[in-house]
Amino acid sequence: MSRTKGEQFAGVTVAVITPFMDGAVDYSALKKLVDWHVEQGTDGIVPVGTTGESPTLSHEEHEKVVDTVVQQAAGRIKVMAGTGSNCTKEAIRLTLHAKKAGADGVLMVGPYYNKPTQEGYYRHFKAVADETGIPIVLYNIPGRTASNIFPETIIRLAELPSIVAIKEATGNLDQASQIACGCDLTILSGDDSLTLPLMSIGGRGVISVVANIVPRDMKALVKAFDQGHMAEALKWHKKLFNLCKDLLGVATNPIPVKAAMKLLGRDTGEVRLPLWALDDASVARVKQSLSAYGLL
Repeated sequence: MSRTKGEQFAGVTVAVITPFMDGAVDYSALKKLVDWHVEQGTDGIVPVGTTGESPTLSHEEHEKVVDTVVQQAAGRIKVMAGTGSNCTKEAIRLTLHAKKAGADGVLMVGPYYNKPTQEGYYRHFKAVADETGIPIVLYNIPGRTASNIFPETIIRLAELPSIVAIKEATGNLDQASQIACGCDLTILSGDDSLTLPLMSIGGRGVISVVANIVPRDMKALVKAFDQGHMAEALKWHKKLFNLCKDLLGVATNPIPVKAAMKLLGRDTGEVRLPLWALDDASVARVKQSLSAYGLL
């Protein structure tokens, strides 16, 4: 397999939830979450991403979550801190904090709401790269940011030394193929259900939500593909596919995954406004998905 820039982030990285208890971040539960992923063999974790409800955290909470995760990881598992912002100065500040905390890299979502031009995207990420020097994983998810970072822009950004990988969440395999053909960034799936298809065109793994629940299974899929065991990789894809679509389709991430973790005895299930807990019918759907998979 050809080497790619940023291949230290290949494999299964989990976008971890932020546990809450009575409205506050539960740092004790967060530490246990890190330990659990180390035990499960997860390759890396992303604190304060979308799944970690980063938009609802105060600046102080954001930094303390990163500090807590890095300290608890203690080099046993890679930490890729979420440091994206639609304000370039804020993104630089968050990224410098993650670097000082000891994170292995950062995950930077494209600026949301203000919809930059392609030149604006380039200059935003270049400014952060120039100011910080920590490995940066780009995150392109037009469904949340309302704007696409074009392949040509990503290929141009790949020329910057500290931009090493991309979390590809456009759901567009043609766009992912253009990136794979045009540069040597490590491409990671941003959609659990597209992990195998993306790896078939050059992807090297996934930044996963469903792996909050079944990290070993997602890693089994990625490992099987890497070892050339295509039938086994397809078997895992088919097993995981329904869980990914049924569970994550119930409501906005991370509401259903937190509900699932509560049913499995691993979280309170609490989310922060403007997110809200599932109604009884939706909880029943989550329970049915977990049961069908064999987890309940």
